[in-house]
Amino acid sequence: MGGGEKPELFKDGKRLDGRGPEDLREIKIIPDYIKNADGSAYIEWGNNKIIAAVYGPQEALPKHVQDPQRAIIKCRYQMAPFSSLEEHGRTGPNRRATEISKVTKEVFENAVLLDYFPGSEINLYIEVLQGDGGTRAAGITVASVAMALSGIPMRDLPYSVSVGKVGDKLILDLNKIEDNYSDADMPIAMSPKSNDIVLLQMDGNLTKEEIKQGLIMVQKAGETISRIQREAIKAPYERIAERYKK
Repeated sequence: MGGGEKPELFKDGKRLDGRGPEDLREIKIIPDYIKNADGSAYIEWGNNKIIAAVYGPQEALPKHVQDPQRAIIKCRYQMAPFSSLEEHGRTGPNRRATEISKVTKEVFENAVLLDYFPGSEINLYIEVLQGDGGTRAAGITVASVAMALSGIPMRDLPYSVSVGKVGDKLILDLNKIEDNYSDADMPIAMSPKSNDIVLLQMDGNLTKEEIKQGLIMVQKAGETISRIQREAIKAPYERIAERYKK
């Protein structure tokens, strides 16, 4: 959330980009984006442009990190230095990237059937090429598609989106200017089959009722996000099926 004088984020009931309070930005996912990865996908979510790639399972190295009962997940989220003019877009690791890497890793530890691959590691890379607010949510969403395309078995296909508050209004899927000047921001990731929450963070203050309403907004948006994820996963197989028909 930003400081200084706040710009007017609503005009005639619409947000600055023309959306209503509960509208998602446009989402497009392209599967199999990195050909040498075991699974990969590219997402455009509004002005965000993000690549996710999965490698593994493979032997966990160094050996002392191996878990004889299950696989481990290594996750690196990073913003390319040209992706943003802000501090977190600079070259090299920083606290924000480390934190998002950690929470993303925890999301997939809940989704992947790690006990199928004892002693191994799964490497997940999320690279933000262009950022405009909500990059952690978009990164988790596209990483789910990459993980599924890798063939690694999963309990569910997590999706993520943020809810925020501007004045007395709750808004869904904050862009960068809304994130900077909102009164609260709550990124959430959910498993669509069970509606279990696998990530919930909050910056700012929301009442219990606002949190409940925010969760309802996320679940409703999740129907659209999950459909886009599933369509992206099916697309390569549909192309193969079309070739065989010919």
